[in-house]
Amino acid sequence: MIANRSNTGGNDDPALFCQDLVRKHDYEGYLNSFTFPSRVRNEYFALKAFNTELAMIPEVTSQSTIAQMRLQFWRDSVKAIYEGNPPQQPIALSLRSLTPVVPAYHLLRIIDARVSELKRPGFVSVDDLTSHAESTSSTLLYTLLSLLSLSSSSLYSHAASHIGIANSLAILLRALPFQASKRRLFLPAELTAKRGVNHEEVFRQGGNAKGISDAVYELACMANEHINTARGMFQGQRLPLEALPVLLTAVPTISYLKRLESYDFHAFEPKLQVRDWKLPYKLWMARMRQTI
Repeated sequence: MIANRSNTGGNDDPALFCQDLVRKHDYEGYLNSFTFPSRVRNEYFALKAFNTELAMIPEVTSQSTIAQMRLQFWRDSVKAIYEGNPPQQPIALSLRSLTPVVPAYHLLRIIDARVSELKRPGFVSVDDLTSHAESTSSTLLYTLLSLLSLSSSSLYSHAASHIGIANSLAILLRALPFQASKRRLFLPAELTAKRGVNHEEVFRQGGNAKGISDAVYELACMANEHINTARGMFQGQRLPLEALPVLLTAVPTISYLKRLESYDFHAFEPKLQVRDWKLPYKLWMARMRQTI
């Protein structure tokens, strides 16, 4: 088993380590933490840190073999955590308090999705992308529902599924400029072929490449449809307070999609790479109004 990069520190205060990791690498997740009850906030940060750690593995490793070993470390760690013997790693130590309420299969499903992503980067079809989003972002929301003892609600789970997919699509769109700078393009091949997108043109010309804005528009519309589906499940009523923290994870995605539309779906617009300084206020307003 390969030691994880986070083994070098944080064991003295695992909860603080997780919080700092989320604050540095998942700003929107950090803001959303304040919508969760204080009694589960440490567990929230543990789950978000776990997810962040897995998502970062391909970026912090130079070789696929090393990345796979790190993912195997986490698969072994989850099993050890649920057997009551977590490794001396701050995220793993923080996750141990979740074992009575969060099923291990959710965590393992996220790991398996990251392994698949590593072995076969990119997506052939939109359905492939949606399936990956369900296995990562949506599954993370299922863990948060479990944290709030709401996993038995099919209504909340269904809404979380759609919000998770929307969140994942928004993340992909926001990451387009960064990924293109690394000569990577994770848009589904089905979509790029349909819109006549040439990868090399995107790497060289960014948002000026033929068809890229059309492809972005199509994915943004898909994300918006998933948000609207989640909204529609509550029939225009105020969102239930008990599930509100999970449902509010849609707010950053909604904000990004509106900003993207304001720039005519030009995902390479530099201003879209800057944090939305209004986001804390938008989250607060959504929480007060119980709406997304």
